[in-house]
Amino acid sequence: MAKSIYELFQNTVTARKDRVAAQYKSGGAWRDVTWGEMDKTSRLVAAALVKQGVQPKEMVSLISNTRLEWITADLGIQGAGATTVPIYQSSTPDDTQFILNDAGSVAVIVEDNTQLKKMRGIKAQVPKIKKVIAMSGDVDDSGWEIGWEAFLKEGEAYLAAHEGDVKARSAGLTPQDLLTLIYTSGTTGRPKGAMLTHDNMLYEAEAIHKINLISPDDVQYLFLPMAHVFAKVLETIWFQEGHVMSFWSGDMKKIVDELGEVRPTMMASVPRIFEKVHAKVIADTQAAPGLPGKIARWGIAQGEKAGKLEQAGGKPGGIAWTLAEKLVFSKVQAKLSARFGGRLRFFVSGGAPLGRDVAYFFKYAGVTICEGFGLTETSAASAVNRPSDTRIGTVGKALPGTEFKVASDGELLIRGRGVMKGYWNRDDATKEAIDAENWFHTGDIGVVDTDGYIKITDRKKDIIVTAGGKNVAPQNLENLIKSKSSLISQVVVHGDKRKFLSAIVTLDEENVKNFAKQRNMSGDYAALTQKPEVTEALAAAFKEINTTLASYESIKKWKILDHDFTIGDKPEEKDQPGASLLTASLKVKRKAVNERYKEVLDGFYADGGGAD
Repeated sequence: MAKSIYELFQNTVTARKDRVAAQYKSGGAWRDVTWGEMDKTSRLVAAALVKQGVQPKEMVSLISNTRLEWITADLGIQGAGATTVPIYQSSTPDDTQFILNDAGSVAVIVEDNTQLKKMRGIKAQVPKIKKVIAMSGDVDDSGWEIGWEAFLKEGEAYLAAHEGDVKARSAGLTPQDLLTLIYTSGTTGRPKGAMLTHDNMLYEAEAIHKINLISPDDVQYLFLPMAHVFAKVLETIWFQEGHVMSFWSGDMKKIVDELGEVRPTMMASVPRIFEKVHAKVIADTQAAPGLPGKIARWGIAQGEKAGKLEQAGGKPGGIAWTLAEKLVFSKVQAKLSARFGGRLRFFVSGGAPLGRDVAYFFKYAGVTICEGFGLTETSAASAVNRPSDTRIGTVGKALPGTEFKVASDGELLIRGRGVMKGYWNRDDATKEAIDAENWFHTGDIGVVDTDGYIKITDRKKDIIVTAGGKNVAPQNLENLIKSKSSLISQVVVHGDKRKFLSAIVTLDEENVKNFAKQRNMSGDYAALTQKPEVTEALAAAFKEINTTLASYESIKKWKILDHDFTIGDKPEEKDQPGASLLTASLKVKRKAVNERYKEVLDGFYADGGGAD
């Protein structure tokens, strides 16, 4: 049995050395890399780090988009007996500086010129960094920086002369050693480093293996950021099962196209991707002309009714539903199957709640989505639906070896081998998060039903308490709103200690432009968002939604922004008004949105009017 993730990888290399381990796109074509080739590169990285003076248990940071080199760098860090500290490439220089210094990183591997420039800008503030290694880009001759090829050549020479010393580093790893230090988002202050051990992730690999979620014959497409724990656990499971991992090219707009090329059998994603696919299908349906368009719109409406019926505990049936399945959803299924490559077994959704309306749409379109749940502090996967037994509206059952409990205030607690060792240099925060009985307090409100299925209601800190004392779960409401109009990209519900609820709304650029084209409207994206026709369409959607909600849950006022939210990790996005309002995993930064649009939100309540 492996005692480290590096040894887990080595076991798979031994068993599948000449088999394809990974695929990446280069020059317009997909290239294969074997397990043996990955191992060779990772050993060179390990040797080069040892040569650079990195000591066992020291911290080495990685600032890069998801790519194959991230994996070989991570393995090399482990091979040197060190700990990986990933940093999002979208992190600000200030946050990057904080993490490097807080972790005590002694070296950093960066992706490109953008990250090199960032490191040069904070060089004086990160004195512990001995070397900056660049996967690509133009390194200077200061001696502080080194290019990837030169770095690997150093490793090759050092390995030839000191192979035994390098091997001793990985052989010395133990299950309780730190595998990685993953910093939380820091939306309520400075980020905290969650200490995840080799044993934490070995548990994840064992638990997923026990439920037969992934097989060695699978092909997985990976685009999630490797600095996020969701992607980290996928990396670990990949090493356990030995399947093929296909890495995206780095362009978010090409994900669906690349799915058709890679033809994966499974894929993990955040809900935003499913929301965008759902919105695109709805928009295309609304734009379809003539009788086929009317039938398609009727069928989609039947699907919405069926979803509501199932949510209420009923079961769809009857002539209308049978016709909708045959005439509309069978065609949607064929179209989606082709877009996803034709051999997809299932998706895994995590990182944020998946809207029920979106989930039922995919179910009726023949696409299985297994929603799961976990946090950075619990090594990502704590519960997941199984492909053969998914229950929409839940995150499935606990993984073998993990326990769930609901506290008196409704908060979910988790205990098991997947729970982190604690927060780096933050004993106070660790004691606050993990109680004396080793229960981790998730900060999520939820329930566990009699069959063991877990339902997440909302984040404890996000619950809105209106001035009238009514509790509202904003995420559920936001998911409902997004499912009602293909024009909507993001919606943030506001109303804590207010007399009524309001919302900030952004629109999907592609769908707004298609909407405008159908109505002969002119203007760029920003201008189109403010057109009366668009406002009227949104007003109709909000009116429909409000009729299904209690008075205190209804949205009384809302504003459409003339820009969308972005991660802000691209140079052209830095100065955009919606920049840095999404996390790297595409979740909205609620607190940041409330702060940035404070004047707009305050304006909703300026006249003192509204409901209870």
